[in-house]
Parts: sequence; C-alpha cells; structure tokens
Amino acid sequence: MSQIPQRIVCLSAETADWLWRIGAWESVAGVTAYFNQPDGTPPKPRVSGFSSANLTEITKLNPDLIITFSDVQAKLAAELIQRGFPVLATNQRTLAETEATLALLTRVVDCERKGEKLLGEFRERLATVENVARRPRVYFEEWNDPLISGIAWVSELIERAGGEDIFANLRTKRAAPERVVSPEQIRQADPEIIFASWCGKPVQADEISARNGWNNLAAVRERRIHEIPGEDILQPGFRLVYGYEKMKRLLA
Repeated sequence: MSQIPQRIVCLSAETADWLWRIGAWESVAGVTAYFNQPDGTPPKPRVSGFSSANLTEITKLNPDLIITFSDVQAKLAAELIQRGFPVLATNQRTLAETEATLALLTRVVDCERKGEKLLGEFRERLATVENVARRPRVYFEEWNDPLISGIAWVSELIERAGGEDIFANLRTKRAAPERVVSPEQIRQADPEIIFASWCGKPVQADEISARNGWNNLAAVRERRIHEIPGEDILQPGFRLVYGYEKMKRLLA
C-alpha cells in the first residue's frame, strides 16, 4: 500500500483483536467497548457499542480508517462515510470468508508476514476432526427471545468438531431474523447437545431446561447444555479457535 493507516478505529472486537495479534496495535486509535483489551497493552479509547457509536469521540480521534462489521453496522458505516471518513466494511459469514477478511486486514496494515504465520495457525487449529464414529445432534442458540440458531461459521464449526447441526439448512441465511426457529422445531429435532451464546448476556441453562416440553430433550435429560463465550464463537476472527476447541472437548 502506498499509505498505511496509522489511526484506525475498530468498531468490532474481532478486528481489534486481530490487529493486536499481528503487531499493529500502535496503529489502533479507538475500539469497540466489546473488545477486552489485553493486559499490558496501552489502552485505547472505547468509542462504540455494536450497532451504535460515539461519533463525536470518533471525530476527535481523526481516524484515517474505520473498520466496521456486518449488516448491523451498515447504517453506521454509511453515516461515517457521509461525514467524510474512509471506511472498510467487512461482512464475513463463513470460515472461508473469515480467513479472507483476516488476510485482507494484514495487507491493510502491512503485517503480512506475521499475519500469514497466524493464519496458518488458524487453519491448523480449525482442522476437521477425523474418524468420527457417530455425530451427536447439536442445537446452537445464538439468542433466546426469539430463538435464533447459529450463523454459518458456527454451523461449520459444529460439523468440523464432530457434531450434526440440527439447523444446518439455515446456514446460508446471513441475517439473524432469517434464522429464527420455533421451540417445536427444536423439540422435533431432539438435540443431544445444546451450545448457547447469547450475544453479550450470560446463558441461563436452567431457563433453557425449563422451557415447555424441553424436559424430554436428550440434551436436557443428560444435562448437556453448555455456554460458549461470545468472544470465542460469535466474533468471526482468530478467537474462533478457542470456541472450536471447547466444542471439540464437549463433543468428544
């Protein structure tokens, strides 16, 4: 690149995390409040939630690049563009798209050497489990009201880890409202394992177990309801390796 950004504002946690990992933290000027900044690193101003941002604070940072993620931030990205800011809007939904986005970001900040090494680790740690004798039925709950099943990369990880996603047919649905499911659909599918991550709020396993008719689900009877931290499964970046490794342990 002829000019490498030096004052980047990251409005999604996975982007901030990746820039930190590849050694570009000095180029980060501000981050989303959803990013847990690593201990021992110079803290950056928190300038946004997920669907909203403090435009006054962002303006004060005088960013030379703002990176957004997903259709949820589309209106925010448009407003920032209208205000004259350079914006890179990412919208990865699959594991392949996630890897491609991470590779793109390494080029943006001229950290390709470090990035390629970490991308190799990313691919290696997300390798498919071989010789699976039997695949348990898995329901992933991204939200509890309404019930929303897992996004594409989550569905892919379930299968790589040795499970069978009971809503794999919804994998291609990119927007959350398209992945709304009914309690009856879940009762009929009878998942043997339930993974849940509720977009920033703690999962209540007792609440899941107490749902009408769910006491007969295999997952409830066997007490196989497990929370996966949102930062390890709902943010499409390097930290997916941690969520995947937890899935593998629980499915083994």
